[in-house]
Amino acid sequence: MMTAGDFTYTGLPARVVFGAGTLAQAAGELSRLGVARALVLTTPAQADHGRALAATLGDRAAGVFSGAAMHTPVDVTQAALARMRELGADGVVALGGGSTIGLGKAIAVRTGAPQLAIPTTYAGSEMTPILGETCAGHKTTRRSLDILPEAVIYDVDLTLGLPVPLSGVSGINAIAHAVEALYAEDRNPIISLLAEQGIAALARALPAIPGAPGDRGARRDALYGAWLCAVCLGSVGMALHHKLCHVLGGTFGLPHAETHTVILPHAVAYNAPAVPEAMARAARALAVPGIDAATGLYELAGAVGARRSLAELGMPEGGLDRAADLAVQNPYWNPRPLERTALRELLERAFTGARPC
Repeated sequence: MMTAGDFTYTGLPARVVFGAGTLAQAAGELSRLGVARALVLTTPAQADHGRALAATLGDRAAGVFSGAAMHTPVDVTQAALARMRELGADGVVALGGGSTIGLGKAIAVRTGAPQLAIPTTYAGSEMTPILGETCAGHKTTRRSLDILPEAVIYDVDLTLGLPVPLSGVSGINAIAHAVEALYAEDRNPIISLLAEQGIAALARALPAIPGAPGDRGARRDALYGAWLCAVCLGSVGMALHHKLCHVLGGTFGLPHAETHTVILPHAVAYNAPAVPEAMARAARALAVPGIDAATGLYELAGAVGARRSLAELGMPEGGLDRAADLAVQNPYWNPRPLERTALRELLERAFTGARPC
């Protein structure tokens, strides 16, 4: 049993509304935030959903901007800011996954405008004071309470139509936040409890979704687990896994959730010797007795039908050396020292889709 040593815990000031049919509370939440005219943000694929939401908001909707893109490009943010000024909007509603919520954060940190986040995936960005942005192929990350959305609506109904392939990788992306929270430099007992519960809820739900995408119980468990994992991401620092994914996504344009899914088992295997207690907790949450956490995560990716190699995601083999070099530049804290040769081997295994070692 884990015993508590010295630690520091800071609760983040975010309001959460969780349930089914909670999208109907969006206008009320904007009113609580003092927003008179909100710009609704979506990706191009979710533009129709954004217009439908704007219609329900009535006069409280200033308009819709449907240009959100992966990795929050700065030029997209500038276009959204121009649209916001044109419409006289004084707040934003981000409806979608990490790309859309990232855009809302990028606008808020530049303007001070209140944010209402309504996630439709399990990515978790909505509960974090963290913003990752790309400019000229380079991804930077910053942390500030000015970035954290003031209110979040989780509506299980919005996830019922989440495509099965995206459900799996988005859920494993969420699990990555909790796994790294278990061995974070600033970990604490509260976040470790949330991490283990979040992993368990998602590990229970994700394999059930491919056979029954409309299973409300599984969808509720997955969204609940994603919320817990997102709190972990927003509350403690991350390590090697997130550094590698930022390098691969920002430099090579790889899809966010899919990259997390491929890298996670290998990053966990790399760190496992340094953090046996965290690995035991992760394996317990994954419900894989007798199997190490890294293998359990690799098998979970297979169970949800996810691609398990960087090559399948479009990573150029010739970029592996550059990725290894970037990974050791300005590194995140990590429980095991970062060794360039070992990281290059990790990336090679992830590139081919080999089992974690």
